[in-house]
Amino acid sequence: MTHLIHEVLKDNLFMHDVSQSVELYERAGELIPGWTQLISRRADQFANGVSPVYAQRAKGSRFIDIDENEYIDWISAVGAIILGHADEVVDSAVIDQIHRGSLYSLNNPLELELADLLVDTIPSAEMVRYTKGGGEACAVAARIARGTTGRDIILFCGYHGWHDWYQAANFLVDPESGEYPFAGIEPIGIPRALAGTAIPFTYGNLPMLEALLEEHNGQVAAIMMEPLRTELPPEGYLESVRDLAHKHGALLIFDEVSSGWRLAVGGAQEYVGVTPDMTVVAKAMSNGYPMGAVVGSRAAMEPAKRMFISSSYWSDNIGLAASIATITELKRRDSARRFKEIGESLRSALNRAIEGAGLSGQCVGLHTNPMIRLDLPDETIRPKVNTLFIQEMAKRGIHCSVAFKFTLAHTEDDIQVTAQAAQEALGVIRQGLESGDVDSLLTVDIKKEPFRRLVK
Repeated sequence: MTHLIHEVLKDNLFMHDVSQSVELYERAGELIPGWTQLISRRADQFANGVSPVYAQRAKGSRFIDIDENEYIDWISAVGAIILGHADEVVDSAVIDQIHRGSLYSLNNPLELELADLLVDTIPSAEMVRYTKGGGEACAVAARIARGTTGRDIILFCGYHGWHDWYQAANFLVDPESGEYPFAGIEPIGIPRALAGTAIPFTYGNLPMLEALLEEHNGQVAAIMMEPLRTELPPEGYLESVRDLAHKHGALLIFDEVSSGWRLAVGGAQEYVGVTPDMTVVAKAMSNGYPMGAVVGSRAAMEPAKRMFISSSYWSDNIGLAASIATITELKRRDSARRFKEIGESLRSALNRAIEGAGLSGQCVGLHTNPMIRLDLPDETIRPKVNTLFIQEMAKRGIHCSVAFKFTLAHTEDDIQVTAQAAQEALGVIRQGLESGDVDSLLTVDIKKEPFRRLVK
């Protein structure tokens, strides 16, 4: 079996022509400012010129690019795909709803069905509002928090979207680095009048958070944060954040756009046992169909009935049907247990690949998002090494970064094929490290990080 996999990978090295992707991306630069609608889909986020940029179809754990190359997908639409591409149960529910109409002049009872399901699933949920994505859901949560408390300032820790309320923080200076809080993103187009209304704090630093609450005593509407990303929080940290928020009359909001659904169907809050006042969810809740939601306690959410928060497509029938089917299937398929099994199997296989390539390092992080971290002689070369890994994996039909976001559709065969490709890619990295010339092995520009994340 291993020999067969090796031969398949060897053949694939000569099969992955991405010229149509490259050509289309050049055209996109002339028609679409910024090339793509999501920064994470830009070509420079992978191995530009080797990695595919445009796909034409996908099923399960794999996709076919426009050059007819097949890849095992470990990006999973930046986590939005959770059951697998084109899941038959979800797609059937969507198709059935399309035949009955995608949007009505009236409301759809599915609004209440999904709301009941969210209340039954997410510990913090007693009331629900809908959106179409994570960024605008965070903006809605900020609006509700400000309206409920009558205060203006949001203290935050994490990535919470592109909207003005959040990006206004880049008029400030990060207390640790002296750079913008979101390094690499200038606040172009953001009203300067918003400066000081959203203030970042460092994850895990309780004295810093307490000092900000004291400095802005009586002005803080909410603390919005990602409860975790790739690692569990320090013991007692989230409980202390919640206590500080309530001590100062602020709401605690968990942004679970990224951390939700995989660790537990009820999100990171269910997994760690800490319930916030409000929660933002999106991405994986609908397995690839646009949907988002803000949920929270009745005390936090009910005042929103007096606020103007309104949009035609927030409760379109497709997103509702997809979300109901996705959440129901996550429960039926015992998803938390399966994610643990798949993640630990992948971690073990990647650790063997690192050892087999003769390198020092390990697969670190939570089982829902394991990440390869090599021990390097010089930390400054890590971006080059990571890019070389992505480049070599793309040559072998694996679409990934150094972190792996998987779905319930990923199989043991996917893991073994990926591990074999990883061992070969890591072997190339070893050659570069031993020769002291990683650059000569790179045929692409170094992968660019769009911004520095506040939560690891």
